Amino acid sequence: MLVAAAICPCPPLLVPEVAQGAAPELDGLREACGEAVRAVLEAGVELVVVVGAGPSGGVWTEGGAGTFRGYGVPLDVRLPSGGVDGPELAPSLTVGAWLLEQAGAALPTHACAVPADASPARLLGLGEGLAELADRVGLLVLGGGSACRTVKAPGYLDERAEAYDAAAAQALATADLDALAALDPVLSAELLADGRAPWQVLAGAARGTGLKARLSYDEAPYGVGYFVAAWS
Repeated sequence: MLVAAAICPCPPLLVPEVAQGAAPELDGLREACGEAVRAVLEAGVELVVVVGAGPSGGVWTEGGAGTFRGYGVPLDVRLPSGGVDGPELAPSLTVGAWLLEQAGAALPTHACAVPADASPARLLGLGEGLAELADRVGLLVLGGGSACRTVKAPGYLDERAEAYDAAAAQALATADLDALAALDPVLSAELLADGRAPWQVLAGAARGTGLKARLSYDEAPYGVGYFVAAWS
């Protein structure tokens, strides 16, 4: 059963070594992410499952390793308590492994990458299955909102982006499972919102739990909507 979840964005710039001179600009985001992850670890969970978007679906149950060397940083991370390095983690999950390391996680940890174009029904069903992996499951859900909030954003300015992000933030702030499940895959893709698929996994996992939510970060640095929430 799902008992706690942390919802965080996963830009590589979260890692100070990657951000370098721009690192202080995201200190507030890092602090919020750290608090949300620690809340999951302190909720008495038996298993943590990291969920993020990936180029294809994949699961990691026996460890997994990721690296930031592609950004010119000699930094490698691995899922805690994996025992072995395992196959290479998807980029979003690599950021998740870094967040868990920063929080001092030592619990059994699995990871799941979900395709950005997966249907809501498939993602909701996956979430229900993840919630049944242990009596007390915690999720670290990785993904952000629209990347089209300003003319300097990765996807340039799209007038629909602000309303999309406002609706997503409200759903995450209130644990509105129906609103998360209703996020449109086509619109999400057009707005470069990589959180849609992982959030719908969360919506499936949280069915019937009555979890309460707290949104601690809702900003759009670099024109990208970033949200941090803790559900417990």
